[in-house]
Amino acid sequence: MTPVPLAAGPPLNPDADDARREVLRELTKPEYVAAQPSWLDRAAQAFWDWLGSIRFGGTEGAPAVALIVLLAVVAIVVVVVLLVYGVPRLNRRSGRDVVLFGEDDARDSEAMRAAARAAASQGDLTLAVAEAFRAIARALAERGDVAVSPGTTARDVARRAGDVFPDLRAEFADAASAFDGVRYLDRDGTDEAYRAVADLDRRMTSTRRVDA
Repeated sequence: MTPVPLAAGPPLNPDADDARREVLRELTKPEYVAAQPSWLDRAAQAFWDWLGSIRFGGTEGAPAVALIVLLAVVAIVVVVVLLVYGVPRLNRRSGRDVVLFGEDDARDSEAMRAAARAAASQGDLTLAVAEAFRAIARALAERGDVAVSPGTTARDVARRAGDVFPDLRAEFADAASAFDGVRYLDRDGTDEAYRAVADLDRRMTSTRRVDA
């Protein structure tokens, strides 16, 4: 009987070199190549390994990654808010500050002038003088002529306004004194004082300012 030849293949008892060649040949087959991680997989793994190694004080690993994610979310929210609502703008109309001469007052200068006229028509000249000077201070701030903050006094307003309108320096000083008198010294307002303050208000709107 003629013996049947065996199929060609690796030796049944390969030596070390033959075994190494067979392993390398096996690993080059398509199914093994496809199972190996791609460069993108390796890059992603390296990134997450780096995040996991970050330390914040005594915190590392997962807590550190959570903190980074939280900061990223906050940054994204800030960017979205800025895109939707825009960058907050400073209120250039500083006269709109709710505090004026120690009192909450969000009225504009026209409202204060109207209140001064109404008080004068009713014979309350003390209030009329106070409201007329408030209107001056608010108008100066609205136009950007004088910076008025919650701690600004009437004399501060007069001094700063005198620097901007030197021709009216004396009138501003007198108006501030009249305001302090009715506001803090319990003096009665007079028709003369009210008319002087109201006239100063009208004059400063038509007087050319002097830039420092």
